[in-house]
Amino acid sequence: MNTFFEEVRQTLFPHDEKQHGPLPPILVAMTMVTGLIDAFSFLVLGHIFVANMTGNVVFLAFAAAGASGFSIPASLVALGSFILGALGGGQLGSRLEQHRGRLLTVTAALQTLLLGVSAVLVGLSGHTMPEGYKYGLIIFLGIAMGLQNATARKLAVPDLTTTVLTLTIVGIAADSRLVGGNGSRAGRRLISVAAMFIGSFIGSLFILRGSIIAPLVIALIVMAMIALSAQVLASKDPVWVRPPGPSKRE
Repeated sequence: MNTFFEEVRQTLFPHDEKQHGPLPPILVAMTMVTGLIDAFSFLVLGHIFVANMTGNVVFLAFAAAGASGFSIPASLVALGSFILGALGGGQLGSRLEQHRGRLLTVTAALQTLLLGVSAVLVGLSGHTMPEGYKYGLIIFLGIAMGLQNATARKLAVPDLTTTVLTLTIVGIAADSRLVGGNGSRAGRRLISVAAMFIGSFIGSLFILRGSIIAPLVIALIVMAMIALSAQVLASKDPVWVRPPGPSKRE
């Protein structure tokens, strides 16, 4: 139990963490952003995810089979936009991977811009959102989330991918000492799951109460704070801005 709470503390308040520095709590905040954005995309844009591509592939299959409420074009646009964002994130990562602080700053700034454009589109769309606005939002948000996921991969902080929770949840059980594992790092992994839940819950609450723009505004503020924090925290070139060695990657 003490180990569990120590993992939680180390993830949220890593004041003595040198290898990854402030990256764990920042990635937890980005995971919450994922929940906010996917709550918006699913509830407002019509049964579509712009961050969780596993769900999108399943939705595409539903649409192809003729299930109502799902769209083949919307699923394909979301997948294509996410891939485009991931390509951009991969390119940035290749150029900036030797300085994780700069990589995070640039990516968070780009996400802030894309979220800002998305919030403006929602503000202009009115109560009845035209199809053109929906597809525009899918594109901008899909690119933003592709960027985020590619960057999280390059940052290489164990158990904090900002999106994929299936393997995280599997790891909690399969790596547990109860089944002979080496330890599941349940504290850190559950924080990631909780962040996704909280983001989705908050986003859903606002949307169901009629404020569809609120999840985007909250996500925008969080990403702007991350961009600013990353720039300030990395300005003195601390140890954590350097990429972890191959033996540390998981």
